Amino acid sequence: MPHERLRPHFAFTDERLADLKDVVPEAFADGMVNWDALREALGDWLEEEGSDAEHFGLTWPGKRSARRLAGIPSRGTLVPLPGEGVNEAATANIFIEGDNLEVLKLLQKSYGGAIQMIYVDPPYNTGKDFVYRDDFVDPLRDYLRKSGQVDEEGTPLTTNTRAEGRFHSNWLSMMYPRLRLARGLLKQDGAIFVSIDDNEMHTLRTILGEIFGEENFVACVVWQRSKKGDSKLIALTHEYILVFARDRAALVAGGGWRRKKAGVDEVLSKYAALRNECGKNHSEVRKKMQAWYKALAKGDPSKAHAHYNWSDDRGLYFASDFAGPDDGRKNRPRYDILHPVTGKPCAKPSTGWRWDEKRAEAALSENPPRIHFGRDHTTIPCRKSYLTEVDTEAFSSVFYADGRSATLDVEGLIGAGVFPFPKNAEILADLIALACPREGLVLDFFAGSGSTAQAVMQQSRADGIARRHISIQLPEPTEDASKAKAAGFSTVADIWKKRVLQAGVRLTSEAQPEAHEDLGYKVLALKPSYFRAWQDYVGTEDTELQLAFDEAENPLVNGWTPDGLLTEVMLLEGFPLDSNLSAAKTSENSNIRLVTSPHCGHRLFACFDKVIKGATVDTMDLKTEDVFICLDTALTDQGKLRLSDRCILKTI
Repeated sequence: MPHERLRPHFAFTDERLADLKDVVPEAFADGMVNWDALREALGDWLEEEGSDAEHFGLTWPGKRSARRLAGIPSRGTLVPLPGEGVNEAATANIFIEGDNLEVLKLLQKSYGGAIQMIYVDPPYNTGKDFVYRDDFVDPLRDYLRKSGQVDEEGTPLTTNTRAEGRFHSNWLSMMYPRLRLARGLLKQDGAIFVSIDDNEMHTLRTILGEIFGEENFVACVVWQRSKKGDSKLIALTHEYILVFARDRAALVAGGGWRRKKAGVDEVLSKYAALRNECGKNHSEVRKKMQAWYKALAKGDPSKAHAHYNWSDDRGLYFASDFAGPDDGRKNRPRYDILHPVTGKPCAKPSTGWRWDEKRAEAALSENPPRIHFGRDHTTIPCRKSYLTEVDTEAFSSVFYADGRSATLDVEGLIGAGVFPFPKNAEILADLIALACPREGLVLDFFAGSGSTAQAVMQQSRADGIARRHISIQLPEPTEDASKAKAAGFSTVADIWKKRVLQAGVRLTSEAQPEAHEDLGYKVLALKPSYFRAWQDYVGTEDTELQLAFDEAENPLVNGWTPDGLLTEVMLLEGFPLDSNLSAAKTSENSNIRLVTSPHCGHRLFACFDKVIKGATVDTMDLKTEDVFICLDTALTDQGKLRLSDRCILKTI
C-alpha cells in the first residue's frame, strides 16, 4: 500500500486534468501535458495558429482574469461552529458563512457531480446594489480583510454604480468564476436556476451559455411579481429565472420535468371517497362528482377538472374525442367501430379517426375498454382520458406570483423590515419539486435570508421526500441604522440562521415531523487553511533554509484544532460535510476518528495525536481500501510500514 504526505490541492483543476487524461492519455508525459501531442490528437478540431476567424461570444475587460480566478487554489478551509446550528448531531443540512467563491472551490472534491439543483439570486447590478470585488492574487486574504477578520479596513462588498467605467465588467467578473465552479458540482441530470432582471439578463444568458453550453439551455422563465409598476415609459413588473441543465440530454432521458396539476389531489381524494361509498354504481358516482364540482368556490383549482366526471372500474375519466385533425387530409382512417349495445357501426367524425385501426382494437380489448360509447350508434365514440394518467403538466415559462407575499412570510418569521425583497419560498418549492423530484441535494450560494432552505423544508414536508440543502452566505454586516441591526442581527448570515430556525419551528407546530424530515442545520465558517502555505525559498542564508526545514517538519499553522483539521482533511479526501463521525475502536486510548459516508466507497480514519502506539496500529480493524491519516511524526518508521501494509496511509 502507498504512503504519501497529505497536501492541500485543488480538486477543480485535478478533476479537469483527470478528465483530459482519460480522453487523450497520449497527451501526457511524466504527469505533465505535452502540448504538441495534444494538438495532434485534436486534429481538425483545433483552430490554426494565426487564424483570424471570428467567434460568437461575450468579452469584457477582466474576463481572462475571471476565468483564471476559478482555477486559483483556495488557501482556506471550513471550520465547524458547534452550538450555532439546530439539531446538529442528526442534520445533513449545511450552512456556510464565507465568500462563496472560496467555498465553492473547497466543495469541488466532496460534492463534485453530487448536487441535483442549484438556485441562486445574485445581485442584479441595478447600479444601487453591491458586487463582490475579488482579489486575483490572494482571494482568501482579501475576504478575511473585508470581513473584518484581519484588520478594520475595507468592507465586504462594494457598490457598483453606473458611473463605474466597468459597470457591466465588474459584475461579469464576479459571476463568471462562481458559475464555472457551480457547473462542476452539478449531477449529470442536474440544473441551475438563476434569478435576474433586465439589467444583466442578456449578459448572464450569454455567459451561462458559454459555461454550460447553449445546447443545455432549458428556458428563460418570466416571473411577474406585480400587476402594476411605476414608470414614465413602460411599467416593469417582472424578472427572470434563467435555467440551464448540466446535460440536457441526460435530463430528458431521465423522464424530464413534470409537476402535479393544481387541484388534482383534491379531486382524486373526493372520487376515492365516492367510490368507497357507491362501489361500482358509476352513474351514481358521476352524479355526485358533478354536484361536488358545482358546489366548489369559483376560484377553487379543482373546478378546472370538472370535465373529469365519468367513472369506470379503472378510475375517473373525461370522454375526449379522438377525431383526426381538420388538416384537409382525405386518407384519415375511417374504419367501423361497432356499438356494444346495438352492434351497429357508430357514427364517424367528418375528419376520420386520429388512431389507426390496430390501436383502436387494442383500446377496445382492454377491461374496461378505453373507448367511451354514447347511448347508441348514432353518437361518435370518444377515448377515455383518465385523470390519474394526465395529472401532471409542464412548468409554464410565464407565471404570476405577488412579490409582497414573500415579504409578509419573512416578516412573520423574523420581524418587519429586517430583510428587503426576499424570494418567494412557495415558488422556489415548486421549482425544487420540479428539478429535484427524488431525494437529492439543493445548493444556494447567494443564500440571503434563507428562502431556498425554507423552500426545501416545505417541499420535503409536502411530498414526503427527504431532500438536503447547502447554503452559502457572506457574513455581510447589516447597516448600523437598519431594522436588522436594531433587531439584533449583526450580519445577513445571522438573519439566515434565525429565519431557517423559525421556519422549522413553524413546520413542527403545524404537524409532528416525520422520521425522514430534517429541519436542522450545521454551521461552518470559512477560515484560513490549517496547512502552512508552501513557500519557495530562493536564498542561501541559513535562516531561510531553516525556515524551509521547519515548514517541512511542521506543516500545520499554530493554533490548529483537531476538529477543524478533521473537517479540512475530510474535504481533501472527498468526504461530504454530513459524513458520519464516530470513535474508532482500538485497544489503546488513542483519539482516532472514523469517518464514513454512503457517498464514499471507503472509510477514513484520522488521528492527530502526537504519538500513536504500535499496539493501536495492530489492533485496528482496517481494510485495504481504507485511508488512515495522521501526523507524520506520530508514527515510527516501523509503524508506518505496518500501516502501509494494511491500508492507504497518508501523513501530515
